[in-house]
Amino acid sequence: MNWDKIDGLLPVVVQEYESGDVLMLAYMNKEAFELTQSSSLAHYYSRTKSQIWKKGQESGNFQIVKSISLDCDNDALLLKVEQIGNAACHTGAKSCFFNHLNLEKKDDLDLEKTIKYDILDHLYHIALDRKLNPSKDSYISKLYSKSPNNYLKKIAEESCELNLAIKDLQRFKLYSNLNLENFGEHRENEPKYDVIYEAADVIFHMIVALADYDIHPSAILDELKRREGISGIVEKNSRDK
Repeated sequence: MNWDKIDGLLPVVVQEYESGDVLMLAYMNKEAFELTQSSSLAHYYSRTKSQIWKKGQESGNFQIVKSISLDCDNDALLLKVEQIGNAACHTGAKSCFFNHLNLEKKDDLDLEKTIKYDILDHLYHIALDRKLNPSKDSYISKLYSKSPNNYLKKIAEESCELNLAIKDLQRFKLYSNLNLENFGEHRENEPKYDVIYEAADVIFHMIVALADYDIHPSAILDELKRREGISGIVEKNSRDK
């Protein structure tokens, strides 16, 4: 569970066990979570009062927890509860979400950006999962197991191998007699594939390093996009200012 992302708190969506109705959104710190786990009664953390509160302690509208689920990013919880008193909201309403807003269609909505889940996103979430839920059989967990030096060494190693693969490809293209030497470590006489293979290794270990600090790879793509159309010389000079 990633307690560091929001200053030691996790947002908690609370859903009625029987009906599936969403009742409220609250926050837990680690102590509130442990109290909830041990008592099966929902405890939350009040950001306003900076203290833990047991749901229903004053109103009698307790929540008996039936199940707890962690989301794919390990930074949000779903509680399914039996709501005692049929009122989760402090106003007396069943749900806190009784103010309905109109949907406004936006023609300029970037659908491609909002629904795009690619291999980088997939690898990033796997790395997050291995970081927060270590497994002795996981290569990524082993990279995280001791210190950042583990994956930093791999980035340096794979970058060096990528350089050598590119150099090999360069020689392959210039070689006059290909029968004198073999090219291609991973596929015979396919040094171009070696470059692809080693580049993939570099990117993989970079994602492991980024995930250790909760930096999604899309931030790197956004930075590249920001630089699009800017001269490399101009961009480099701008760093010195």
